[in-house]
Amino acid sequence: MNPAHRLRLGVNIDHVATIRNARGGDHPDPVDAALLAQQAGADGITVHLREDRRHIRDEDLSRLMSALSVPLNLEMAGTPEMVAIALRHRPHAACIVPEKRQERTTEGGLDAAGQCGRLAPMIKALGDAQIRVSLFIEPDPAQIIAARDMGAPVVEFHTGRYAHLAPGDRAEELARIADAAALATRNGIEPHAGHGLTFDNVGAIAAIPQLRELNIGHFLIGEAIFTGLADSIARMRTIMDAAR
Repeated sequence: MNPAHRLRLGVNIDHVATIRNARGGDHPDPVDAALLAQQAGADGITVHLREDRRHIRDEDLSRLMSALSVPLNLEMAGTPEMVAIALRHRPHAACIVPEKRQERTTEGGLDAAGQCGRLAPMIKALGDAQIRVSLFIEPDPAQIIAARDMGAPVVEFHTGRYAHLAPGDRAEELARIADAAALATRNGIEPHAGHGLTFDNVGAIAAIPQLRELNIGHFLIGEAIFTGLADSIARMRTIMDAAR
């Protein structure tokens, strides 16, 4: 495969920390999971440091920055606290996501178009620190243009709606994601995608030629219970490569 067309896989290890936190203590260690994912072929590691610290903790972020040789992508709310944390640690990338305390997981895309005045200074501050900023958005033209106008170099499309539709009902949403990826590329923005992706539904998303990276976590950690994390990552990598 031409390296220019290879689709990167970012592995989110948040839910290893969720299991740890359910009992307290230090086991299982999300840093160990990140290192195993790195060894298994993950192109990057993603973590979401939530405001309530429900899974990843501040000390996890410090240890990941010291331990990893692949890029770390920090998902974060667009708040002064989180911007300050990102600026202190300097991860490779920071993905600004919407965050609600009551939600179990991120439920949709960020309203970038409606928050330009608040987000633009954060994007600039992170970018000035050589942190690659992405915005987690719906595959919607207005959100893409807002990201462009604020100077975000990357967008990540929320694929949750696609993932939760029945297989026979996905064509329209798949086309919307493909059109959004093409629009982002035409506007000089690198498009990524993630949320709800599994072995069964990832192929059609991976086949979208403009997409450069998929971030997948919950499903891979769940499959790891049965087959091991290295095997679940290897199988996802195989499906993604076959789609290209």
